[in-house]
Amino acid sequence: MESMPMTDLTCPSLVTYQGGLTLSRIVAGMWRMNEWNLTPQQRVEWIEQALAMGVTSFDHADIYGGYGVEATFGEALALQPSLRDKMQLISKCGIKLVNGARPEHTIQHYDTSASHIIASAENSLRQLGTDHLDLLLIHRPDPLMNFDEIAGAFQQLKKDGKVKHFGVSNFTRHQFESLNRRIPLATNQVEFSPLYVAPMFDETFDGLQDLVVAPMIWSPLGGGRLFSSDDATGVRVRAAIQKVADELQRPFGAVVFAWIMQLPSRPVPLTGSGRIAAVKEAVEATQFSLSRSQWFEILRAARGHEVA
Repeated sequence: MESMPMTDLTCPSLVTYQGGLTLSRIVAGMWRMNEWNLTPQQRVEWIEQALAMGVTSFDHADIYGGYGVEATFGEALALQPSLRDKMQLISKCGIKLVNGARPEHTIQHYDTSASHIIASAENSLRQLGTDHLDLLLIHRPDPLMNFDEIAGAFQQLKKDGKVKHFGVSNFTRHQFESLNRRIPLATNQVEFSPLYVAPMFDETFDGLQDLVVAPMIWSPLGGGRLFSSDDATGVRVRAAIQKVADELQRPFGAVVFAWIMQLPSRPVPLTGSGRIAAVKEAVEATQFSLSRSQWFEILRAARGHEVA
């Protein structure tokens, strides 16, 4: 278990979303928490160190860890219940996995019916050991989704005090705006990194900026491929980032996070690492900016050509 002197910690700014939701500028992604092999007490210590750095928002989904991560996190909160008031809990629903924890599932599929959304949210509350979620997202667009039905489920959960704010994940601009017309959405959590820049050019970020909605970003480091990919794009992008990192005398990972957060839609990236040192690098990105030339050097490497 890594530890870090308090004197090394910095505090990122917060992002206030539509409707009053406030999240930390860096969000801790819990997808792989069960792979970190931490004891319950070590999980408490990890959460405390993240909070001390100003990382107060923790991103979950019902399916993470084969439907097990929320309970793992909840076990830690049960050891130190006072931590709940210092954080924001995010979860997602809408995917049904074929998994031993859900023997009734016979095929992997999406389910955005009102009954499933409400049941999933209530189960997340039980697993996490909390009386409310700060933010609930629809995990993926569902070809059978009914915007009115989803909005109705969200309204019921809000009325019952079980969820404070709502959003989506991996939605197109049109899908986001269609649901947002029915109930205010706080965010759209999408994939984005120097290895996947589509949201900059498919109207996702433009549409959110127009609505003054900050996107959340999953896989900001390309699932680790930024550090290891040996294809032409990976090598080119890694070299461009390292050049900027050397110029700024900042960690490689921090430069990537800073590059993402410099977009005018104010993206909020997730860090999915169990290493506190990696979380600290992400937090460091809130303390500096790239020059416009440096920013475009990385974009040029990402796209493989000059702007025209």
